[in-house]
Formats: sequence, C-alpha cells, structure tokens
Amino acid sequence: MEHSVKRFTVVLVAFCFILCFSNASAEEFLVGSHVPLTGPTARSGIAQHEGIMVAKELFNQQNPKYKITVLTVDDEGSPAKAVAGVEKLAYKDNVLAISGGYGSNVIGPASDAANKAGLVYMTGGGVSDHLVARGYKTFFRVNNKLGYSKAMVGLYTEMGIKSLSILYITREVTTDIAKDVKNSIGEKGVEVFMHPFDPGTTDFKPLINKVKLQDKSEAILMSCYENDYIGIIRACKVLKPPTVKAILGFWALATATMWKEFSDLMPNVYGTTPVPYPPEYRTDEGKNFVGMYKKLFNKSPEDDVVFGYVQAQILFDSIAQAHNKGTLAKGGLIDELRKVKRDTLLGLVEIDEKGDNPGFSHTIAQHQNGKIVIVWPEKSVTGKKVFPGVPW
Repeated sequence: MEHSVKRFTVVLVAFCFILCFSNASAEEFLVGSHVPLTGPTARSGIAQHEGIMVAKELFNQQNPKYKITVLTVDDEGSPAKAVAGVEKLAYKDNVLAISGGYGSNVIGPASDAANKAGLVYMTGGGVSDHLVARGYKTFFRVNNKLGYSKAMVGLYTEMGIKSLSILYITREVTTDIAKDVKNSIGEKGVEVFMHPFDPGTTDFKPLINKVKLQDKSEAILMSCYENDYIGIIRACKVLKPPTVKAILGFWALATATMWKEFSDLMPNVYGTTPVPYPPEYRTDEGKNFVGMYKKLFNKSPEDDVVFGYVQAQILFDSIAQAHNKGTLAKGGLIDELRKVKRDTLLGLVEIDEKGDNPGFSHTIAQHQNGKIVIVWPEKSVTGKKVFPGVPW
C-alpha cells in the first residue's frame, strides 16, 4: 500500500511538472477588447464578450503551443470611454490587436484610436458604411449593413407583400438600413411608407395609427433598438392594425431572452439571428461552440454571442498564422486577415481590400411558442414561418 501511494505521488508530481512546463512554454498573445458590460447596450455587449471568451477558450484548447489572453475594458457604450480604453490597451498593456466593440457610433472613434496606435481592430458589432470607407488597413469586420437589408428584402419578397411601413429611429445606421430596404424592395413594386421617430420616443400610438388608418400596409419593419421594439409592439397590441400580416425587427429581437422577458409581445415576431433556440448545429465546430458556451456560462448562446465568437476566432487564428511565418511583428497580421476566406457559424467570411465581408447575408428567425425558428433563407431554415402571424 505504501509503495502504491509513493508511486502515485511520483506520477502526480511528474504530471504537474509537465503541465506547468507546458503552460510556461506556451507563446502568449495579449489581445485587447472593449465592450459595453454596463450601460444601455450592455445586453449586446455582454453577449459579444461571451463569444470572444468562447473563441479564446477553444483556441487555447486546440493550440497548446499558444495562449491567447484577453484584456477587457467596459466602455459602458460611451465613445469617449472606448477611446480611452483602446489607448490604455495599446500603450500601457501593449496588446497585439483589439477585438470587440458594439455600435458603429462607438466603434468609429475606438478604431480611429487603434489605427493611430497601429493596431488591428476586428469587430462583429458595427455595420455602418463609414467604418470601411475610411481606408484603414487596420480595420476588419465580419458583418455589414447590406447583409441586414438583403435578408429583410429576401423575406418580404418570399412573403409576397405589396406594401410595407418602415418605422425607424433617426440614427445613422438605422436610417441607412431603412432607406436601403425602401429602395431595394421598392424596385420590386412594393409600396413603402417611411415613418422616422426621434431617439427617446416612448409613445408609438400616433405612428401605429398612421400605419392603421393611412398606410394600411401588409407588414411593419422596425429599424431601431430594443426599447423601441417593445414600445412599437405594445402600441400595435392596443390599436391592432388589421391589414398587417408580419412585423420584423433587427438585432437583439429574435432571442430567448426577449421571449422570457416579454412573452406576451413576441409571438410570431421576426428578427435577425444566426442561431436558433434551442441551438441546432450539425457540424463539429457548431457543437464545440455550443458545448464550450454552456460550460462557461451555463445557458444557450444568442445572436450577438455568435458575432463575438466568429470575429475573435478569425483574429486569433490569424495571429497564430502570422506568428508561424515570423511576420507578426512586421504587419503580418494584416496580411493574414486580408487572406481570410472560410466557412464560419455566420456563413462564408471573405475579407476584401476594405476589411469588409461583402458576401455577408443575415438569417431571419421567428418567435414560435418559446422557440426561435430560422425561417430564411431556405438553406438555413429550421422550421416553417407562421404567415400571416402577428402578436395581437
């Protein structure tokens, strides 16, 4: 017995020595991140952060020679705090690159600061055209405004609607997407009614009255944000526009969280998301992603988690590739990112000369009895859409 205990102790010590030696010899790469972990956009920022953490854990697990360490700053959704965070990460912490950011109004100045510091900035949280129009060699993203417009026009075309009311908040990105949809679907002969509203609007009954009495449209598009969705749908439930057959919104709408918090408002509502609920992935990568996410956070992933994961996954792999070639300190990371062409949980990501992903096209899902069912495009569907179908 004593001999067995001694032998076990020797083996345990040897194992610990090997493990410590392995960890100590791993090449460490510091990556900075800024996201809103608090503030009005915290829900989306936290999801982005969680996706980055999943990418980090899977990378470190699958690449034992390397270790990604992520230093995260809570920017609270403030452009000024995001800039200060990037400057700290660049000049004090000496990170290799920046991963994250949420909201084009925050990502714009933050990536300006990263560019001045000569740091690569990779995001899945900003879709404004101006982000890629600056000509920065350091800026990269996996999604864009056009991908949202294409998806919504595709769904409405499949529905065969003849008229559409677009309610949009007067911010740059939401206004641009509203106009893109109007132009694209208008070319198909659909009559479009535009209804802008100011940030801070809480009473949407006057707008819904216009939809009901003047537009008499067959569908509503909400180009806005979470609080606006809730206000608009509540107004619809009161006024019940009889001609409307479908209501659709953008980000952070087709999520299990929205169903849990506003189950009376969500039935049959459409929103953009790359992941159904419960998650359904057939590939090993998808299964590994969901498994690691549940291990780390004990819940199922939602849409912004996938965007955080994919952009970080691409960044981390490109860092390793540049290091392997001995070019990481000579601008090699930029070169590797410009070569990216790979299938991801967001579909094909192929980076162009502007750092954009021009082939991006979102998927659309519908709330159905607590489930998030992908209904467009055909290649991605996990169930049939309920149409006509509205929450009132």
